[in-house]
Amino acid sequence: MKPIKQRLIFQSVALVSVVLLTAAVATPARAADTNPVTPINLVAPSGLPDIPALPFTGVKSEAFNAPSTMLNLDVVPSQGVIGTPITISGKGLPANTTVPLTWTTLDGTWVADIQPNSVNYLGTKYTKYNVNIASVTTDATGAFVYKTKVPSDFGGVHDIYAVQNGVAIAHGGFQTTRELKISPTSGPIGTKITITYTGMGASLYTAGAAVHWDSSYAGEVQALWTRGTGKVVIRAAGTIGNHVIDVKDAITFAYLNILQSPVPYANGGRAMFKVTADKGIGKPYITWPASVEPTLELRTTLSSVGLNPNTKAVAKLSKTSGPILTKTTFSATGLTSTGTHQLVWASVVGNRVNCTGTCWVYNSIPLGTVNVTGSTISSDITIPDNLGGWHVIQLKQGDVIEAQVPFYVKHSIMPFYDKAGKVIGMGIAKADNSGSVEAFAKGGAGAPSTTFKAGEEITISIKGVGWTQLDNTMAVTYDNSYVGYGCGFNSNGYMVIHITATGEPGTHIIDLHPILYTQQPSFANTPYGMVPILSADRDFAGLALGYTVPSIHFAITVTK
Repeated sequence: MKPIKQRLIFQSVALVSVVLLTAAVATPARAADTNPVTPINLVAPSGLPDIPALPFTGVKSEAFNAPSTMLNLDVVPSQGVIGTPITISGKGLPANTTVPLTWTTLDGTWVADIQPNSVNYLGTKYTKYNVNIASVTTDATGAFVYKTKVPSDFGGVHDIYAVQNGVAIAHGGFQTTRELKISPTSGPIGTKITITYTGMGASLYTAGAAVHWDSSYAGEVQALWTRGTGKVVIRAAGTIGNHVIDVKDAITFAYLNILQSPVPYANGGRAMFKVTADKGIGKPYITWPASVEPTLELRTTLSSVGLNPNTKAVAKLSKTSGPILTKTTFSATGLTSTGTHQLVWASVVGNRVNCTGTCWVYNSIPLGTVNVTGSTISSDITIPDNLGGWHVIQLKQGDVIEAQVPFYVKHSIMPFYDKAGKVIGMGIAKADNSGSVEAFAKGGAGAPSTTFKAGEEITISIKGVGWTQLDNTMAVTYDNSYVGYGCGFNSNGYMVIHITATGEPGTHIIDLHPILYTQQPSFANTPYGMVPILSADRDFAGLALGYTVPSIHFAITVTK
């Protein structure tokens, strides 16, 4: 089934952009935290990998009533992991009668507020319903026995009903517990370890899990769109020998006395990984999320405000996404206005720190002019060194938009060049704390290097960081230990992170992961915020909106 696409058009917002031919200019916009908030339950995009189907028949049950008094259904065993064989049996039901059995399940999703100048994270939502297991026929005594296996579904308690004529006549239940598997179980430093964690729940206290590496917090796992199956990748780190991976129930951080909680079945798991060798650092690389079809067509800075109401023009790009400085061709057909037109990059400028007034404003960057003599034009353009995320390229005559088309700026690792223009480093450099104008302009990044003494300051330079609560920030882990985050909004997409080299001589890994930013503006009931979202490649609000926020991977050598 194709996902339902939601189409929203903003009708009453400030002009997306105003263009001056000589320079970029900003026009005020309302503060992001004072715009009316419209919660949208995001539809999971198609193309997500490893999504379990709805359990059993996959058919949602017709509505039925569940009285306070019913016969008991026996379910043996009454709890276990996915794939456990179970037997459902009943006695004393109507004789020689076919009745459907149902299984209670849920759907989970992310909630967002999409503004013309940002995207706000508003939390999660869960919906409970029943699906048909099978139809069973009772014998002459009103008994039946049905054997099956626990389906791949959310963890927790699942009610099982026998239903007749719209009324539940018998009730039982099964409790799905969690199971942890890792692959591989050994390898050198930097080995990609896939962690599969099944039986995660669909409620605030069961929908998250914390991954620990040797008791250090590596990040968070969610499985709302993947129906309780979390799958994430971390990298092996540390000294040669055995290391412990723990996965525990968590609302951001681990719930350490889960057996005394109302959800003791969210039991967690433990596995061992053996680091076998140190083979050196390798090259930095980027892991992109799954290629999916977004389910919401709304894009930041895309608006009907200022658009020529009579235009029939259609704009296209030869490339619709890429890092800064990507070359693409803008073309438009169906133009009815002639003369000099401007090509404009619509963006924003500002920050969220002390965000109580006008926190950011629209910003327009001229890309060039074209002379329109007929109904079509084509012009080569270069994407500016600007914020990441969704922007709009507009063809304008004066202040009137004749055609517009979105472009997505992707994260990228900043290269370092020598005087001859040769790349001599990618992302990692020593810190320049001289306080000079040049050092300040580079965010404190100095000479590129991947070798540091313990105690030296490291800088990591990234371009194309966005400004919404989905992409303005990245979490940093050092040897799978969360050490903090960096933001690229105030610096126009250019983020230079400062951390310290630590540990024994040898290879140490540094990973950057997406974050759900929950500070400014802040909203109630926004769990799982401000930590590495290890599952963002397959279960992340931004995927429904076309955001492809990656994880970025580095390694350094620590020397004596």
